[in-house]
Amino acid sequence: MNASDRTPADLLRSALAADPARPLVTYYDDATGERVELSVATFANWVAKTANLIQDGLSAEPGERIALLLPAHWQTAVWLLACASTGVVADLGGDPAGADHVVAGPDRLEEGLACTGGRLALSLAPLGRRFPAPPAGYDDYAVEVPSQGDRFAPYVPVAADAPALAVPESAAGRTEPTEPAKLTGAELVERARSDARRRGLEPGSRLLSGLAWDSWEGVSAGLYAPLAAGGSVVLCRHLDRLTPEALAARIESERVTHRADAS
Repeated sequence: MNASDRTPADLLRSALAADPARPLVTYYDDATGERVELSVATFANWVAKTANLIQDGLSAEPGERIALLLPAHWQTAVWLLACASTGVVADLGGDPAGADHVVAGPDRLEEGLACTGGRLALSLAPLGRRFPAPPAGYDDYAVEVPSQGDRFAPYVPVAADAPALAVPESAAGRTEPTEPAKLTGAELVERARSDARRRGLEPGSRLLSGLAWDSWEGVSAGLYAPLAAGGSVVLCRHLDRLTPEALAARIESERVTHRADAS
């Protein structure tokens, strides 16, 4: 990857320039049987559309905070990079009552109503399907995003030293909420590169992650470290539902080179 990259959006641009056709995120939900594979180009298109929705639909300004009440999911990955592209702080699992806007999955809609700003709901259904009707108090992301532009340019350039992400440091042994890590774009990229080196990732690596996104470790393994290394991720939700034989078959079929799961 480009050593001069200083923000998550830079990492994605470099991946797009290097090989837009290669897989970047392969997502499995072993509760539903869903499998989605997104190339770098397809993922970047989703990011551009979502960034335009943030900037023009939500009218979110750089430095504002969006609470992402979402699990480890390919659409969550899109939102993280879209926030980084606009200069909005992605607060993963953050308190919606103190956020400027909220994006909530189907099991956290009531919680998200505490946000007095813009609210978007994600069904997280296969193929990014919309809700049968928008949940009360929310706009449906799947309805709003298709009409957004396929290219994105921020109204204000995003500085590498601007806040980019808030995420819990670690879930291990945690019995109550902890103060989240608050990272600038440059700090996030440096952490991701450090994690990639620690895991032995390199261009072409395929990291299978079954870690929850309730900590930096989980979101790094599930997105940022593979992206920083020029690799890709096989992101698995409900991985514990797989038999050992099925997991071994997936590792073989997806050409997994590295693992980060709780087993």
